[in-house]
This record gives sequence, structure tokens and C-alpha cells, in this order.
Amino acid sequence: MDCFFAAVEVLDDPSLAGRPVVVGGTGPRGVVASCSYEARATGVRSAMPMSEARRRCPDAVVIGGRHHRYAEVSAELHAVLKQFTPTIEPISLDEAFLDVSGGHRLFGSSEQIALALRSRVEEVLHLTCSVGVARTKLIAKLASREAKPRPSPRGPLPGPGVVVVRPEEELAFLHPRPVRELWGVGPKTAERLGRYGVQTIGDLAALDLAAIERMVGKAAGAQLHQLSRGEDTRPVRPVAAPKSIGHEETFPSDLHDHEPLHTEVVRLADSVGARLRAAGLTGRTVSVKLRFGDFSTIVRSQSLAGPLLSSSEIARIASALLEAVDVGPGIRLLGVAVSSLEPEAGSRARQLSLVDLDDLGSGGSPGRRRRPGDEPARAEVDAAVDAIRRRYGAGSVGPAAAIGEAGRLRVKELGDRPWG
Repeated sequence: MDCFFAAVEVLDDPSLAGRPVVVGGTGPRGVVASCSYEARATGVRSAMPMSEARRRCPDAVVIGGRHHRYAEVSAELHAVLKQFTPTIEPISLDEAFLDVSGGHRLFGSSEQIALALRSRVEEVLHLTCSVGVARTKLIAKLASREAKPRPSPRGPLPGPGVVVVRPEEELAFLHPRPVRELWGVGPKTAERLGRYGVQTIGDLAALDLAAIERMVGKAAGAQLHQLSRGEDTRPVRPVAAPKSIGHEETFPSDLHDHEPLHTEVVRLADSVGARLRAAGLTGRTVSVKLRFGDFSTIVRSQSLAGPLLSSSEIARIASALLEAVDVGPGIRLLGVAVSSLEPEAGSRARQLSLVDLDDLGSGGSPGRRRRPGDEPARAEVDAAVDAIRRRYGAGSVGPAAAIGEAGRLRVKELGDRPWG
């Protein structure tokens, strides 16, 4: 989709049409999530600090974002995509890979399908999208970028909308492009390759495998060697099982004490637990991610013999991991995640028992001793909490440790503050 979040805001408020719209975090450490082409013409781009975006575009209309609304439009988008093929691999709310090889007899060539799909999206959603057509995922992705509009001081310049790269054209399309456009080449890898004179994908393709491995390592080298030659055998996978579920937040100012950080751990663990249960999953590994004020980042993890049963258990383990870290230098970002996922049904087979249910609202203080049967009982409490929230909203009930001084629950809807 073209500047999806910003385009949805313009769709819902036509008075924003033609103006530089920027969607993202409005706090002092917020980042840009999406921006209109009018904003891009001033140098604003995704992932830029919001403070820099405001400096470059003083007239920008800055919107904090409505994740729930973008999810609604994304669902409508996927309903359109399913009209052309069931083989869809979602990448994000606004992007997906489609395998249309099974639809040629019904809909025509891949190019005809791309044109029809783009027309149908505009007809149903009143939004525009850009489509790349190619034999492989990598080149289709790059072709979709070529299909997009271009920002200019006089307003956006229309792009082709659909770009087709035929097999015999792949290397001519791929090799002149900057090496950083390959998957797996981030800023550091691009800098390392640049020191060896590798600037374009073609420069990389001219090297043998051993030379690339010496530059970036064996695993990354093998992947980049293949991709630089247009070799990408990954199929479109309609269902990709998540490897982890997590939630993280950047704070307006660094936190230097464990006490407020433990409160944040309880809130984040509550969110992670709710998402796990909604997905019908449980996990065996809890991780805490900490980013300090100097942007150095550490991750601490603990794995269990059995599956996690409740949000409070996630909070208890995460709090213990946090307690072992010196937070005196100041924590800029905190994250809690659960991995080693498996279907939740297996964990529900454990026998429940009658237990003393006091202290259930504490969020699992790291120093409190667990009693036999405690976690299964907490799992039942979580189920009741989920039911209450479905009926009365996310702020209706939550862990006691997440209640502020004014008594207002600090529980937030998923996506309320995703960009600072």
C-alpha cells in the first residue's frame, strides 16, 4: 500500500488531502511510522525521529496514529487479495506476497492479475497500492518499490503502479541497485562491504562465495551470494507461525530505578500474556530487552521446563531478570517477550487445584514464593480477565501493580503507543 497509515488518515479526513501528513509517535522520543508524499518531499521518511521530521517540515500535520483503524482497513485489503489467490503471505498490515500461479487460467497472466488487483483495491478501499511482479520474492519486493509514486515539491508524481520483471531481465534489474537493498544488508553490513569497494548488488555478484564469507561471515555470506545472483527459492508461505510474541516501549525519559521499571514489566507482561492467549499459544522462554540511554542494548532470558500459564508468571520471571541488571545508567527502552511457542491446548491439560487466591493482583512480585497450584489458578483468572475486557474494554480491569496514583488503570490497547 502507498504510505498506508497516512493514506488512511486522509481517507477518513479529506481535509488533510494535499497536506504533509505524518503519522507516528508524538512524544519527545517518537518516530515516524508513515508520511504522505507531500511530507516526503521535504525529506521526512519512515523511522525518522519525530523531532527531526518537525524540523524538516514545520507545516506537518502530526497524528499519533490509530492502530485499530489500520487493522480494520488491512482486513479489508486481505479480503480483496483473497479474491485472486488463497496463497498469501502477510508481511505487515499493508504488505503481502501473493503466489498467483494457480490463477492464470481464471484471471489471465501475472501482469493482468496485478493490474486487476490494483484496480480492485482502489475500487473497494479508495486507496492506492503498488505491485511488483517477478519470479522471486526479492525481485517482486524491489519491483513494487519501483512501481510507487515519487515525491516532488509540486506534489506526488504518479508511478507506474505495476512493474513486471521478467526472468530474462532479472540481473539487469537487480545488479545496478545499491547493495543495501538486499535482505540481510543493514547499515553496518553495507558499511563493511563498502570498505571492500562493494557498492552495488552487481559488485557483490562479481565476488566468489569465499570472498563474501570472509567479509560478512559464513551464514550471511551464503545468503547474500545467492540473492545477488537473483537466486531466491523461498516459496510464498500462507501461514507463518510466530517465533515469539513481545511488547516493548520507549520511555519519554530514561528510568534509573528498578521500582518504576517493575511496574512497566507487569504492564508489558499483561499485554504479552493477553496476546498469547488470543493467539492460542503458550511459551517456555521469557526474555527482557533493555536499551540504555547510550543505545547499547542487552537481552536477558530464562527458559522453563514446562509451558507458561499466566501473565503473572511472565511478569514474575521478567521481573527477576530485570532485578539482576544494574539500571543506574538509565533505561531508554524496555521490552518483554515470550518465545519457544507451542499451541496452548497442551498446557491446559494440567490438573487444576484449590489454592489460596490472595495476592493475585500483585503481578507476581519476584520475591514472593509460589505455592503449589498457584499458576493454574492464575490461568483461570486470566481467562476471566480476558472475558471482562472483551465486554468492557481493555482499561476495565488489570493487574494491581499497573494502577497509577490516581487509580486509573495503565493498561492500554495493543498499538496505542507503538512509535513512542
